[in-house]
Amino acid sequence: MTTLVCCVDRDNEVGRQTGVRPPVDGWEAVRSLVVDVGLAEPESTGVNSLLEALRVTRELRDEGVDAVVAVLSGSSESAITADRAIAAQIETLIERYEPSEAVIVIDSVEDERVVPIVESRLRVDAVDRVVVRQARDIESTYYLLKQFLADEELRTTVLVPLGIGLLLIPLLLAWFSPAVAIGGVAALLGLGILYKGLGIDELVGSLSAWGRELLYSGRVAVVTYVAAAGLAAVGLFVGVLGVSDVGGSEALAAVAFVHHSSPWLAVAAVTAGTGRLLDELIAAETVRTPYINLPFGLLSLGIVVRGFTGYVFETELVVGAAVFAPVYRLVAYILAGVVVSLVGVRLAGLLEARTGPTAVDRQR
Repeated sequence: MTTLVCCVDRDNEVGRQTGVRPPVDGWEAVRSLVVDVGLAEPESTGVNSLLEALRVTRELRDEGVDAVVAVLSGSSESAITADRAIAAQIETLIERYEPSEAVIVIDSVEDERVVPIVESRLRVDAVDRVVVRQARDIESTYYLLKQFLADEELRTTVLVPLGIGLLLIPLLLAWFSPAVAIGGVAALLGLGILYKGLGIDELVGSLSAWGRELLYSGRVAVVTYVAAAGLAAVGLFVGVLGVSDVGGSEALAAVAFVHHSSPWLAVAAVTAGTGRLLDELIAAETVRTPYINLPFGLLSLGIVVRGFTGYVFETELVVGAAVFAPVYRLVAYILAGVVVSLVGVRLAGLLEARTGPTAVDRQR
């Protein structure tokens, strides 16, 4: 049983400094590589990683384990190219030594991303993270700051929001009190941290790619989504106007907003669902049951919501004997929602019986 001790260099720092083609395997080859890397850049953390890999290999051999040390280097072109290169190198080492397990030596979070690639091809027993201890003086602080500024991702994530906040402080102090200025800057920095921490930037990027795909594919949903967005905007505007005409408590204002905006929002949802339905019909010439039920379900939901908000809204404003009128109207809205939903279910059943179940429905 052979244990493979892998020192990972994802960004190919060792290859750039020495010109050696990876993978580098064997005790003598790696020990010679330590000297070359140390002479090329003595302050590089790669030297410590190589020495740690040699130390782990020596300890395993002292325990009677057949251990082989190797250095895996990626590429500086892109992350995908680096990972594919390391995957090819680990497969080469597996064919050459036929190891049963591996120990991975890394010195950064970037290198740690390679661990799943090795685990998919070989059992990993341990991951050794090398932390270089620096003296706590001005020189080491300058070195760490220099390394921090060299990382583009950290610069854009930390320094850009901090710089914007510092620029806004004097501008806000010229117009507002110090408490308001500091609170506004703190809120801005908090939003920036949440934007990055919650992955909203990735969500925005995926929405952009999804929008480009819709535009280039020529789908009907592009038009219906735009129309739905316009209808939703009109509905929100109508809801705000409805609130402005109503006095009373905040709860009544919220009910009035939902009451006035719900028809527009329901029509917007039905419009978007109809676009998906038409795209499904054009692409497959058959429509799955959920896409048929979607517009009818959204429309019935909008009708029921309109009925309940109308009941609360009108009951609060109407007094005396006329207070029972909203009850009958509520029942009528509920019955109308149920009828619309049943029509959708019936229509879906008729179309499915005529065209037959789709492949997805058969799998279900």
